[in-house]
Amino acid sequence: MVKANAYASTNDKTALIQEHSVLVKRIAYHLLARLPASVIVDDLIQSGMIGLLEAANNFDGSKGASFETFAGIRIRGAMLDEIRKGDWTPRSVHKNSRMVSEAIKSLEAEFGRDVTDAEVAEKLDISVNEYHHILNEVSSGKIIGIEDLGVSDDVITYDEEYQEDDPYHTIEQVVFKKRLTDCISTLPEREALVLSLYYDEELNLKEIGQVLDVSESRVSQIHSQAMHRLKARMQSWQS
Repeated sequence: MVKANAYASTNDKTALIQEHSVLVKRIAYHLLARLPASVIVDDLIQSGMIGLLEAANNFDGSKGASFETFAGIRIRGAMLDEIRKGDWTPRSVHKNSRMVSEAIKSLEAEFGRDVTDAEVAEKLDISVNEYHHILNEVSSGKIIGIEDLGVSDDVITYDEEYQEDDPYHTIEQVVFKKRLTDCISTLPEREALVLSLYYDEELNLKEIGQVLDVSESRVSQIHSQAMHRLKARMQSWQS
């Protein structure tokens, strides 16, 4: 009987992996759209499959999340872990990223409104073209994600341990999501739309460019500036 149950469990896991292998490819190509040409999609898929295997082994349907949601988090996390092992980003790009966020924060505190590309460029004492070049470098040189807002991925992802054993994390998750949602709602319309199309609709930069009738490079700039603006506005979480 025990062997029969173990066999059935193995079959269930195999079925889950086979059914959701396409999810690995979808996430890999979604990430690839924002990564340098040196990143090979097969490497992302390989690390994503490891994440899918771990998800199949650890999934507990009684916790309330669907397997696709649970697996998607683990797959993306495995890919990002693999990417972070070799940080190809020059220090100058990290420095410029911080510089842009600080400039946006300073200007918005001064003006009390969204600031334009030209105003940020003037604050940095560079041309608008140079500013756009920095945004493109940051966008292609690193993945700006939740961790850049000063919190860990666990704050906004499903984790069965936090659900039951750590009420503080549950409260923090709710408060953070509310704060992030409020910040996104205050973004300039085009920046909010790009984030929605990218993260909610899972369109790549080229597809978003077709929707907005702008170049892929311009979408990259808008996305990068939106993330820097959010980073500046969410600084209270950077502790």
